[in-house]
Order: sequence, then structure tokens, then C-alpha cells
Amino acid sequence: MTLDLAGAARLLREARNVGVLTGAGISAESGIPTFREAMTGLWATFDPEELATMEAFRRQPRMVWEWYAERRKRIGEARPNPGHLALVELERRVGSFTLITQNIDGLHQAAGSRNVVELHGNIRRVKCAGEDTVVERWDETGELPPRCAVCGDHLRPDVVWFGELLPEAALQRAWQVAEECDLFLSIGTSNLVEPAAALPWLAHRSGATVLVINPTTEGQRHGAGIHHLQGPAGELLPALVGVA
Repeated sequence: MTLDLAGAARLLREARNVGVLTGAGISAESGIPTFREAMTGLWATFDPEELATMEAFRRQPRMVWEWYAERRKRIGEARPNPGHLALVELERRVGSFTLITQNIDGLHQAAGSRNVVELHGNIRRVKCAGEDTVVERWDETGELPPRCAVCGDHLRPDVVWFGELLPEAALQRAWQVAEECDLFLSIGTSNLVEPAAALPWLAHRSGATVLVINPTTEGQRHGAGIHHLQGPAGELLPALVGVA
């Protein structure tokens, strides 16, 4: 069912426990290219699925590190857009609010969101490839990638690569939010990539109303208790929060 702003605002006003899932769409409005769109310039001939694996990192650690360094630089230049900021305001208003994101750019935290669950990690962090622990500091020896000061293994981006499991604690928290919320917002995501894609429909099965905010409804589910607000998050979310 497609809603207007007034109908969607009514859902927000009545909600007591809100879960939110965000995807690449909200980041794209800050100028961050999607995973495949990032393959430009020197990287245009590479398949991202061949770079974003532990196997590729072990074979060519410097190349993978440099690709992510370029992505990190571009992401570092991006700023939160009105959609991110509207979610911060929504968090202030709702009694219980949890934001689950598939994005690795950290823009929700930069905007001021506090209760954020990162399903795919954060490109702004690095971790030890051997110990799987986040590393805050390392010696700048000129070697790329740098080495872990504890075990000597290479450092790598703290993001989930192909063939890797999502962080267990983050995934469990996401399931819990979906099962306990009374309103679930799916924003800027096609809801096609598992396991995150299952979260809105788990919330729906658990009794929550689902509101999908996306430029298109293609590929999305429909039915009783599933509502659609069609358009870009950067425009719709500020307008929605403004009238809620």
C-alpha cells in the first residue's frame, strides 16, 4: 500500500519502538558511489567481488589495501545529508529507536545517531587480519598494509568481505530489534541482499508495521501492514519528520 506523508507521519506518531534498516540509497544521496560504481579510474578493470575477499587480500594485500584507502578517502569527504539528519531527529522523539545499517561509511554516526548497529562493519576502522580485533594505532613504517603491533599480521579494513559472516553480535541485535519493534522502516535498500533483506519481513511476521522508503517499489513486498513511501530518503525523511 502506498502512503502519503500524512499517513506515514501517523504511523510514526503512534510508534513506541522503532527499528530502521538503511542501505546504499541513503549514502548515494551524499555522493558515495555504490560498491560497483566505485570501480572507476585505475580500478575499472577489476571485479569488486575479486578484491573484497580474504583470499584476494592474502594474495595481493597492498592492492586491496590501496583500493580501500581510495574508497576511504572518498567517503571521508562525504557529509551526512538531510536524510541522515532526519533520522537523528526521529531518534530524539521516539521512546525506543535502533538504526541498523548495511552501509560502511559511518555517516549515521557523523550525523549524530547514537544507537547504530553496523551489519557490514565500518571502512573508517581497521582490524588485525589474524586476530580479528580492531586496531587503533600502528607503526608507520611505509609498508602497506601496515602490520599489527601485537602479532605482526597485516591490518585490513574492518568491513565484511564476500565469504565472511556478518558480525554475530550485530546480527543478533538486528534480529532482536526486528522481533520487538512495532514499526520498522526500510530506507534506501532493495531488500534483496540476505540476511539483512529478511529483517523487514521478520518484523512484519512479528507484528510490526513496515514502512518502505525507496525511490522504487520494484522487488519489494506488498500486503497488509506493509506500506510504501516512494522517493529519495533525503527529501522524504525531513518532510516526514517535519509533519510527524
